[in-house]
Amino acid sequence: MAVYKVLLFYAFTPLADPDAIRLWQRDLCESLGIGGRIIISPHGINGTVGGELSAIKKYRRKTREYASFKDIDFKWSEGTATDFPKLKVRVRDELVGFGTPEEVVVTEQGVVGGGKHLTPQQLHELVESTEVTFFDGRNKWEAEIGRFKNAVVPDTTTSHDFVTELDGGKYDHLKNTPVVTYCTGGIRCEVLSAMMIRRGFTEVYQLDGGIVRYGEAFGDEGLWEGSLYIFDNRKSVAFSDNAAVIGRCVACGEGSSRMENCDDLSCRAQLVVCDGCANSALHCDDHRVAAGAS
Repeated sequence: MAVYKVLLFYAFTPLADPDAIRLWQRDLCESLGIGGRIIISPHGINGTVGGELSAIKKYRRKTREYASFKDIDFKWSEGTATDFPKLKVRVRDELVGFGTPEEVVVTEQGVVGGGKHLTPQQLHELVESTEVTFFDGRNKWEAEIGRFKNAVVPDTTTSHDFVTELDGGKYDHLKNTPVVTYCTGGIRCEVLSAMMIRRGFTEVYQLDGGIVRYGEAFGDEGLWEGSLYIFDNRKSVAFSDNAAVIGRCVACGEGSSRMENCDDLSCRAQLVVCDGCANSALHCDDHRVAAGAS
């Protein structure tokens, strides 16, 4: 029986010819029968791919043979044959779409001016020694099914919204306090923490490896609550059978960690849905009235 795995990875490093990297990565994945999504920019590479274990191992080895990617931290998770039915390899101006490519300065050592990296163990040491604020670096609907306890969840539906949130003064009271940014695998916080420091936040940290690494270290026995939203056909994963259920179905209010798309085809919003309501017409707040929903 075939074993399937998923790799989550990124590397901030200057790339002189992103399109050449795109072609190489596309051909490599196609030759191995791997699906997923890979973004390449002048600042580096960001990807989530899945396939049979032997193919994924070869992909990891071949990718690390490229000098600029030799130190990529690949994060493993369980997968299935249907997680990534397609392969998308694209070149963009940014690895994460904050809309501020001019703010991101990258060297071979990574993003310049970002927050201090904390391992999961170092995070616990910091929390035990002082009062910190967890700052969610994801879209707000991702936090509906899982987040760190008492975290600040900005009002964001796309990464572009973080600029408005930070520039609006809403979080100025945190500028002279310890702030720990976190996201799924760590990549968004590389940029977000640098953006915050440029705007006057004086003590900014980022959770190294993101929620994924934290879950590997502490599961549901630490500071994390709920399930982790992920951008593939699995939609969400839990770190143990003891994961808290903090999401509430948009239709009936029942506890759930299941996420589904808004039924409006033009909408990218994700909604918390219980199994019983999953086959009903579901719309986000912006489309509920237009759809005639109650």
